Amino acid sequence: MQPEDIKAKLKENRLKVTPQRMAVLEAVVVLNDHPTADEVCQYIRRNHPNIATGTVYKTLDTLVEKRIIRRVKTDRDIMRYDAVTAGHHHLYCAVSERIEDYYDDDLNNLLEDYFNSRHIKGFDIEEIRLQIIGRFPECDPKKHEKNNQKIKKIWHRKEEKS
Repeated sequence: MQPEDIKAKLKENRLKVTPQRMAVLEAVVVLNDHPTADEVCQYIRRNHPNIATGTVYKTLDTLVEKRIIRRVKTDRDIMRYDAVTAGHHHLYCAVSERIEDYYDDDLNNLLEDYFNSRHIKGFDIEEIRLQIIGRFPECDPKKHEKNNQKIKKIWHRKEEKS
């Protein structure tokens, strides 16, 4: 997505085009791997060091509210962001937490047909999104276990301080 496309996307959603909004949307698009808010902040710090972290978080929330981007929650409750708003599913690696977009019209049709035949009383389905959990062949569980242990130690320290 080019800068002109980002501007157009903001305008069509009736948002004022600001350098902050441009930078945040650009980051989510460029990172293209379902980045976390922290990853978006790191990208922005390199290119726009004057944009505050709080502004990044508020802008992400605004972009989600306007359905310009989507939130994707991982198995470990980590919030990530997706610039692709067209219908698709996700392949989620339980080892590395990598997320890949997955498109399958046959699966979509199967799910739609299934739920259309099973009228869920008191519930209207707006959209069906799956998160398919597995492991990519190149993901080494031992390598990622070390990283997971580091993360657990950091969280444990944060909990002790609270």
